[in-house]
Amino acid sequence: MTEPPEPRAAAEQSEPGIRTGTPGGTDGRQPGQGTPAAGPSLAARAARRLPRTVSGRATLAGAAVSGLLILAIVFGSRLLHDFDSALLPYAVATVFLAFGVAHRYTVWVSAPGARRLFRNGWRSLFSAENFRRAPTALPKMIATYLGFQKFLGARSHARWAAHQLIFWGCVLAALITFPLTWGWFTFTSADGSGPGYEMRIWGLKIIGFDSLNFVGWLMFHGLDIAAVLVIPGAGYFLWRRMKDRGAITGQRFAYDMVPLLALIIVSVTGLLLTFSSIFLHGGGYEFLAILHMVSVVFTLIYIPFGKFFHIVQRPAAVGMQLFKYTGRQDGKVFACRRCGATIDTGPYVENLRGTMRDLELGFDAWTEYCPRCKRVLRGNAYLTQVKKGFK
Repeated sequence: MTEPPEPRAAAEQSEPGIRTGTPGGTDGRQPGQGTPAAGPSLAARAARRLPRTVSGRATLAGAAVSGLLILAIVFGSRLLHDFDSALLPYAVATVFLAFGVAHRYTVWVSAPGARRLFRNGWRSLFSAENFRRAPTALPKMIATYLGFQKFLGARSHARWAAHQLIFWGCVLAALITFPLTWGWFTFTSADGSGPGYEMRIWGLKIIGFDSLNFVGWLMFHGLDIAAVLVIPGAGYFLWRRMKDRGAITGQRFAYDMVPLLALIIVSVTGLLLTFSSIFLHGGGYEFLAILHMVSVVFTLIYIPFGKFFHIVQRPAAVGMQLFKYTGRQDGKVFACRRCGATIDTGPYVENLRGTMRDLELGFDAWTEYCPRCKRVLRGNAYLTQVKKGFK
């Protein structure tokens, strides 16, 4: 048997500069080596600690927005001095609403198409160059697409009118309910007796009014006015969902019908509270108040998961309209490759192609043809490639 070679005593000693696990110098660095490279920055380390999954990021965003809202409630109500504990369930519902909206919005913008819409839309909204070139374009688009929604009028005047009733009724209710629930503004008696009242925002007096005159009536019946606007609008859409065959075909009860029913229930129970206090001398008021509170809390929590989530998505669409408008102003119009008809702006078509590439769809070149030419090309392909196979 051959014996293993004798170990080399001196040769086995590691020379300075050879990485063997023992330091080459007194400070652990190799001779001639400079200061070690700096580690990752604080921002990079923080970014690595963020959740990598869409659900994790959405949960983190929801928690952050909810926390900010809680802080806004605490400080906006002057450390809860102006906070009405009777409205606590409504305030808690708004916190859950904030969490749901932030969670759903984060999940939505994680999709390739929505991510491009979000990025380009908001970039156009906050572009100083766009504001310099077209200072009136953004206000007009906000009024057109967010306020009066003229694009709905092109489809149906009845749908546009009903949508306007719901929209302005909900806006009025939100402007009254949310600040009042959070304790941001309060109504206090001016002198302790008599009809005089003061409206205060964050503790600062804004306006004084007489509760018995027309201004006072508007102040105390703003939610009733909002309910009167919402009920016919929601009723029309509910009727349409039950009668229109086109609407019935693709509707889902939880997604399409429940939000409309919730709006009607909230509005009706709110009007019943006023009816009870005026005509029934408070009869059944406690039961109606609980029923109204339950319906409002349910509606607020349900908003991020139903049809009304498009309210949150609409501002990004306004930015995309501005994105297309600036492209037309620059003359960046994309023409059909077959017939030369105008399709849309060049940046918009390229954005659509990029979305299709992100989704790994292998036919993004079809975006370069107008709808008519697409039908013609498909028909020609059928005649030349498919029909010839039939005998």
